[in-house]
Amino acid sequence: MSVPRIVPVLALISALVSAGATIFIRQGLRTSGALTGFWINLAVGVVVLWAAVAVTGGPGPVSAKALGYFVLAGLVGTVAGRLFRFLAIERVGASVSTALINLNPMIATLLAIMLLGERVTLPIVAGTLVIVIGTVLLSLSGRHVGFRPRLLWLPILSATCFGAVSILRKLGLGGAGPIIGTAVNATTAAVVFATFMLATGQRDALIARGRPLAYFVAAGVLENTAVFLNIVALGMGTVSVVTPLYGTSPIFVLLLSFFFLRGIEVLTVRVVSGTVLIVLGIYLISALAGR
Repeated sequence: MSVPRIVPVLALISALVSAGATIFIRQGLRTSGALTGFWINLAVGVVVLWAAVAVTGGPGPVSAKALGYFVLAGLVGTVAGRLFRFLAIERVGASVSTALINLNPMIATLLAIMLLGERVTLPIVAGTLVIVIGTVLLSLSGRHVGFRPRLLWLPILSATCFGAVSILRKLGLGGAGPIIGTAVNATTAAVVFATFMLATGQRDALIARGRPLAYFVAAGVLENTAVFLNIVALGMGTVSVVTPLYGTSPIFVLLLSFFFLRGIEVLTVRVVSGTVLIVLGIYLISALAGR
């Protein structure tokens, strides 16, 4: 099946926007906690996405099955995956976390083959592997951050959740539009997380002020925009094409870090090698996947 040319473009734009969110998250985490940043991220998403639903003429037809898939996507991807991402960035470090979280394209591709019956061609498989190898090289080129090895379960769980949620969103798009689907996704996550925080007496973590608030709000706008663009791409293309391209976000993180996070990244042989591999992987998927 031929893949529309707009699909890889949307996937890459969503990767760039997600990278911008990561930069703001890292800035906010310098003086605030991961739980606070995660909550602001969710709250902003709910406001922005429901405003988008209203502006675009309402939710439109939504099947009960699609609603269920997006609710589940909110729990698996937005609550679990995104929360583990915040905690991983805070406790393991951005470089190592980004490398391990970027294993999610391989997870999504395997699930797409097993559950959706997608036809995965050799270029898609080769491109996925090359992108993963390249982004791991790039991510590990960052400045060393000390952490305890047992904390590696945080980014690995995040990768697993993000890989699974691509399948759920793809299934949900069969009975709902991308805007209402994303809104339901974010609202489910916000309600569940807020309930948990209030029930466990951690309501102070739901409050942010000053510069961290500004950083987290900006991250929330970008993060949820990236999710929306990713869902639109999934609606027109296949998981095995969209998810690996969305997984190129780490290369954009490193490029943005060079300009906005002074002293974090250094141009090395590993960086150059990783960049070449990323470009090759993008070509394999976007130019050859539909042939």
